[in-house]
Amino acid sequence: MLFVVPPLAGHVNPTLAVAAELAARGHQVAWTGPAAALAPLLPTGSLLYPAGDRDAADGHDLGGARWRDLRGIAALRFLWAEALIPLARAMLPGVHTAVETFRPDVMVCDQQALAGPLVARRHGLPWATSATTSAEIIRPFDDFPKVGEWVNLRIAALLAECGAPGGWDPRFSPHLVLVFSTPALIGDGGPERTAAHVQDAANGFAGRYPPHYAFVGPAFGARPPAGDFPWRRLDPGRARVLVSLGTLNRAAGARFYPAVLRAADALADRAQLILAAPADLAGDIPPHMLHQEYVPQLQLLPHLDAVLCHGGHNTVCEALAYGLPLVVAPVRDDQPIVARQVAEAGAGVRVRFGRARADELHQALTAVLDDPAHRRAARRIQASFAAAGGAATAADRLEKLPPGPRPGPSAPGTAPTQNEKGP
Repeated sequence: MLFVVPPLAGHVNPTLAVAAELAARGHQVAWTGPAAALAPLLPTGSLLYPAGDRDAADGHDLGGARWRDLRGIAALRFLWAEALIPLARAMLPGVHTAVETFRPDVMVCDQQALAGPLVARRHGLPWATSATTSAEIIRPFDDFPKVGEWVNLRIAALLAECGAPGGWDPRFSPHLVLVFSTPALIGDGGPERTAAHVQDAANGFAGRYPPHYAFVGPAFGARPPAGDFPWRRLDPGRARVLVSLGTLNRAAGARFYPAVLRAADALADRAQLILAAPADLAGDIPPHMLHQEYVPQLQLLPHLDAVLCHGGHNTVCEALAYGLPLVVAPVRDDQPIVARQVAEAGAGVRVRFGRARADELHQALTAVLDDPAHRRAARRIQASFAAAGGAATAADRLEKLPPGPRPGPSAPGTAPTQNEKGP
């Protein structure tokens, strides 16, 4: 199986566990994407086919300085116009080469790696969507129809440019959509409110999602080492709270981190905040806190009582997988949607990021530490994640996809072939 991924840690990490499960069952696995960014994220010895590595000639700018300062609709437009569409163009030749060389039976394509579905259709291969964020699953543009129309037009233009037929959406496979969450967190509204499908995952309630949507919950795999951590400095006499803005947004916290430090001062007698942030932005750390540039997040979570984060899908789901309530300060992109899901599920409190105030952070942290309702909701979601099965369930569903024809050398491009069928 070939995993097609963008150069984003949060999109790669869930595939590591799924790939490890498939390899343990005797399957061959490989990745394709921008190699310079992916190589440090993958296990040693992984088979990686370069696709879309950035050079002076291309313009995809995922996580770059221009994107970092944008918010709201401007950030979303930039994501599609300056990052995802150019990334798809840049990746197409390398993904073609990967398919022709590795000859996969099935492709697993991240929702933000649009080159994957284009190449899969070109070669008549079955492909699964890897939905590493749930934002696209719940019809995010219902309240902003013009924005949704603009995104759809960008995707349609890409299909036409590549010679692919119209009338289908590369973000959603017609064969299998792996969602690394459950309806217990994202709700059961579904992508089509008129549908009558019942979600059959063991998470306890019905939904309106098509049967090829597999809610597998978080999938935890091996991570690159985060360096040493001062485990002995964790205070057993106080609640412990991780503060993290993730990998891409940490540099945007220049005004957020000082508010965190002031809130930590107000909570010092009862809570120990563990701040993961760049040293040049973190400020003067008081002795009642811990600070490291990076932390071993998965290893740290079992020792925590709550998490304050940016609303990144992986961080939120990892915290909830350990039954931890959250304070969520969304920055951009899908994060406001994920923050809303957390709040509506009762598993945490949403606060402002751009105008963060110490008193607001103090009140929110006090609420998630003191109000048992937040912890009960987090543990309800935790139970749904455990029942969903994670990487093992994802591997089960992938194994049930009928293999496609073994690709051989062909002319580049993504024009339709006799094997190609619409969704």
